[in-house]
Amino acid sequence: MRCQYCNCTESKVIDSRPTEEGNSIRRRRECVNCGRRFTTYEKIELLPLMVVKRDGRREAFDATKIKGGILHACEKLPVSMQQVNDMTTRIEQAAYAVMEGEISSQRLGDMVMNELKATNDVAYVRFAAVYRKFTDLGTFMDELQKLVNESKQEAE
Repeated sequence: MRCQYCNCTESKVIDSRPTEEGNSIRRRRECVNCGRRFTTYEKIELLPLMVVKRDGRREAFDATKIKGGILHACEKLPVSMQQVNDMTTRIEQAAYAVMEGEISSQRLGDMVMNELKATNDVAYVRFAAVYRKFTDLGTFMDELQKLVNESKQEAE
């Protein structure tokens, strides 16, 4: 592992522990050259997962795109980074659990919408507006009405 401060390739591991999600190992390292400390993460190398887009194109699954979409939907809302990270991790785990090597972008979008719906209604509607490509106010109002009806049913 290359030191981020002096580029030396020699370091020693001071501490190792699993992350909260349990899907990687966090290691504290100390550079043998400059003595500064830094953190690295070790993850299992996953089999490639391809996302099948609406137009039939395929691209490699990228959890940072999922996280970016969630962050954009949650902008200026009371949703913590921990919640965003947890949602991203759950979606990534569910996507790999499909075990087919491919997943449709629609299925991923639905997973994101379900996570956002359980976390923050406004973030859910923001994401849905882009994901479902609302083209007019009527379609947008229909989605809002569904959300209101579900909230009423849960309250009863």
